[in-house]
Amino acid sequence: MSRNPLLLILSAAAWTGFNAVTLWTMAFLADVVVPRTVDGPPTTHAAVAVTADLTLMLLFAVQHSVMARPQVKALLRRRIQAALERTSYVLATDICLVLLLVLWQPWGGEVWHVHGPASFVLWTLCAAGWLLAIAATFAVDHFELTGLRQAGWWAPREAARASELKVEGLHGIVRHPLMTGLLLAFWATPHMGASHLLFAVTATAYIAVGVRFEERDLRRTFGAAYDAYAARVPALLPRLPLRTRQRRSALLRWRITDHLGSQGLDSHEAQQQRMRAFMAGLCLSRPATPARRLGSLQSEQRPSRARV
Repeated sequence: MSRNPLLLILSAAAWTGFNAVTLWTMAFLADVVVPRTVDGPPTTHAAVAVTADLTLMLLFAVQHSVMARPQVKALLRRRIQAALERTSYVLATDICLVLLLVLWQPWGGEVWHVHGPASFVLWTLCAAGWLLAIAATFAVDHFELTGLRQAGWWAPREAARASELKVEGLHGIVRHPLMTGLLLAFWATPHMGASHLLFAVTATAYIAVGVRFEERDLRRTFGAAYDAYAARVPALLPRLPLRTRQRRSALLRWRITDHLGSQGLDSHEAQQQRMRAFMAGLCLSRPATPARRLGSLQSEQRPSRARV
């Protein structure tokens, strides 16, 4: 496979910018290291700041959405080399994010500020959100997502694998793990100022609209296969495992039967009632072992004997 040095340089620059801007955004939202942060000291009137911040968010949303449309991609491929189409998207995203991070205008006061163990939990959730978002890029194809594969840094994937529907791994938990990670990173913070809240709300609104458009394109591409996948896997918020829900049900049964002692039953009888209710709930959560399934199958297949 021949490699064009210009494509390699531009794609590498876009990928480097992608990583640099990601780290910059982490520090920006955490209010650390970088000189201008999301909740830094105000430098202008609130109305001016809100207008400027919403304009920056809108600029990013328009670029990110419009350049992702199939019609725009096809137009770009007619104007530039096809291998540069994804790189141009990443470079444009880098530029819009840099403008947002440099020109952001903090404003307003404090929404919440927690300390102690709660602060540690929120920072942990924030870090988990960023890790999930980064891992989600590799769950699809990080090198294709950032344009490196198309430019020649890695061999192209087989057409069948490139067009297959991802339903395993992170995509077996939620359909959009990248967006789930970003939402967690944007909202999980021990210090939420008005500026951060504006960022989180507008980013969440954009993600909701973006997911809607992406789902529409996926349904057009994969049809009934995506409908079945969507019926089984939630979009953004993972479901609790079945066993966990059943154990909670068992615990609820135990608590409900606590009132039996006050209904004239002696303590021993009440304890037996509670234990039976609790074990009944636990039995629902136990998976059938092969021996139990075989016994159940044999009992269903065993013919009834007529009484002589």
